[in-house]
Amino acid sequence: MFAVIRTGGKQYLVSPGDKIKIEKLNKKEGEEVNFEDVLLLEKNNKVEIGTPGIKGVKVIGKVLEQGKGRKIIVFKYKPKKHYKKKQGHRQLYTEVKILKIESR
Repeated sequence: MFAVIRTGGKQYLVSPGDKIKIEKLNKKEGEEVNFEDVLLLEKNNKVEIGTPGIKGVKVIGKVLEQGKGRKIIVFKYKPKKHYKKKQGHRQLYTEVKILKIESR
Protein backbone atom coordinates (compact mmCIF):
# COMPACT_ATOMS: atom_id res chain seq x y z
CA MET A 1 0.00 0.00 0.00
CA PHE A 2 1.32 3.43 -0.92
CA ALA A 3 0.06 6.94 -1.56
CA VAL A 4 1.18 10.19 -3.15
CA ILE A 5 0.69 13.22 -0.90
CA ARG A 6 1.20 16.93 -1.52
CA THR A 7 2.70 19.21 1.13
CA GLY A 8 4.87 22.30 0.97
CA GLY A 9 4.37 22.60 -2.80
CA LYS A 10 5.97 19.20 -3.44
CA GLN A 11 4.67 15.66 -3.93
CA TYR A 12 5.92 12.62 -1.98
CA LEU A 13 5.44 8.89 -2.57
CA VAL A 14 4.91 7.36 0.89
CA SER A 15 4.06 4.03 2.45
CA PRO A 16 3.72 3.05 6.14
CA GLY A 17 7.10 3.02 7.88
CA ASP A 18 8.78 5.56 5.57
CA LYS A 19 10.71 8.56 6.91
CA ILE A 20 10.52 11.72 4.79
CA LYS A 21 11.95 15.22 5.09
CA ILE A 22 9.40 17.88 4.15
CA GLU A 23 9.14 21.67 4.31
CA LYS A 24 8.99 22.93 7.89
CA LEU A 25 5.68 22.44 9.71
CA ASN A 26 4.69 24.24 12.91
CA LYS A 27 4.45 21.04 14.95
CA LYS A 28 6.48 19.88 17.94
CA GLU A 29 8.49 16.67 18.04
CA GLY A 30 6.29 13.69 18.87
CA GLU A 31 3.07 15.28 17.58
CA GLU A 32 0.91 13.61 14.96
CA VAL A 33 0.37 15.26 11.60
CA ASN A 34 -2.42 14.49 9.11
CA PHE A 35 -1.92 14.85 5.35
CA GLU A 36 -5.36 15.13 3.78
CA ASP A 37 -4.19 16.20 0.32
CA VAL A 38 -3.78 12.68 -1.11
CA LEU A 39 -3.38 12.59 -4.90
CA LEU A 40 -3.05 8.83 -5.53
CA LEU A 41 -3.73 5.69 -3.52
CA GLU A 42 -2.67 2.10 -4.28
CA LYS A 43 -4.39 -0.57 -2.19
CA ASN A 44 -4.65 -4.29 -3.00
CA ASN A 45 -3.21 -3.71 -6.51
CA LYS A 46 -5.98 -1.19 -7.28
CA VAL A 47 -4.91 2.37 -8.09
CA GLU A 48 -7.22 5.28 -7.32
CA ILE A 49 -6.34 8.67 -8.78
CA GLY A 50 -7.88 11.87 -7.44
CA THR A 51 -9.09 14.88 -9.39
CA PRO A 52 -7.03 16.56 -7.87
CA GLY A 53 -7.41 14.91 -4.45
CA ILE A 54 -9.13 11.81 -3.09
CA LYS A 55 -11.87 12.48 -0.55
CA GLY A 56 -11.96 10.43 2.66
CA VAL A 57 -8.31 9.36 2.52
CA LYS A 58 -5.62 10.68 4.86
CA VAL A 59 -2.05 9.81 5.72
CA ILE A 60 -1.06 9.94 9.38
CA GLY A 61 2.52 10.64 10.42
CA LYS A 62 4.55 11.47 13.50
CA VAL A 63 7.06 14.33 13.70
CA LEU A 64 10.51 12.94 14.52
CA GLU A 65 12.59 16.12 14.42
CA GLN A 66 12.81 19.73 13.30
CA GLY A 67 16.11 20.63 11.69
CA LYS A 68 18.17 22.52 9.15
CA GLY A 69 19.57 21.09 5.92
CA ARG A 70 23.16 21.36 4.79
CA LYS A 71 24.52 24.77 3.90
CA ILE A 72 24.59 25.93 0.30
CA ILE A 73 26.51 28.94 -0.97
CA VAL A 74 24.91 31.48 -3.33
CA PHE A 75 27.57 33.56 -5.09
CA LYS A 76 26.75 36.33 -7.58
CA TYR A 77 29.46 37.96 -9.67
CA LYS A 78 29.54 40.44 -12.54
CA PRO A 79 32.84 40.84 -14.35
CA LYS A 80 34.46 44.27 -14.70
CA LYS A 81 31.80 45.91 -12.48
CA HIS A 82 33.29 45.23 -8.99
CA TYR A 83 30.12 43.37 -7.99
CA LYS A 84 30.40 40.29 -5.80
CA LYS A 85 27.83 38.97 -3.36
CA LYS A 86 28.25 35.83 -1.26
CA GLN A 87 25.35 34.44 0.71
CA GLY A 88 24.66 31.18 2.55
CA HIS A 89 21.37 29.37 3.09
CA ARG A 90 20.18 26.45 5.25
CA GLN A 91 16.67 25.19 4.49
CA LEU A 92 14.46 24.32 7.47
CA TYR A 93 12.82 20.89 7.38
CA THR A 94 10.59 18.56 9.39
CA GLU A 95 11.34 14.83 9.45
CA VAL A 96 8.14 12.76 9.56
CA LYS A 97 7.62 9.02 9.97
CA ILE A 98 4.55 7.72 8.15
CA LEU A 99 2.46 5.62 10.54
CA LYS A 100 -0.56 4.59 8.47
CA ILE A 101 -2.76 5.37 5.50
CA GLU A 102 -6.46 5.56 6.31
CA SER A 103 -8.99 5.09 3.54
CA ARG A 104 -12.74 4.73 3.51
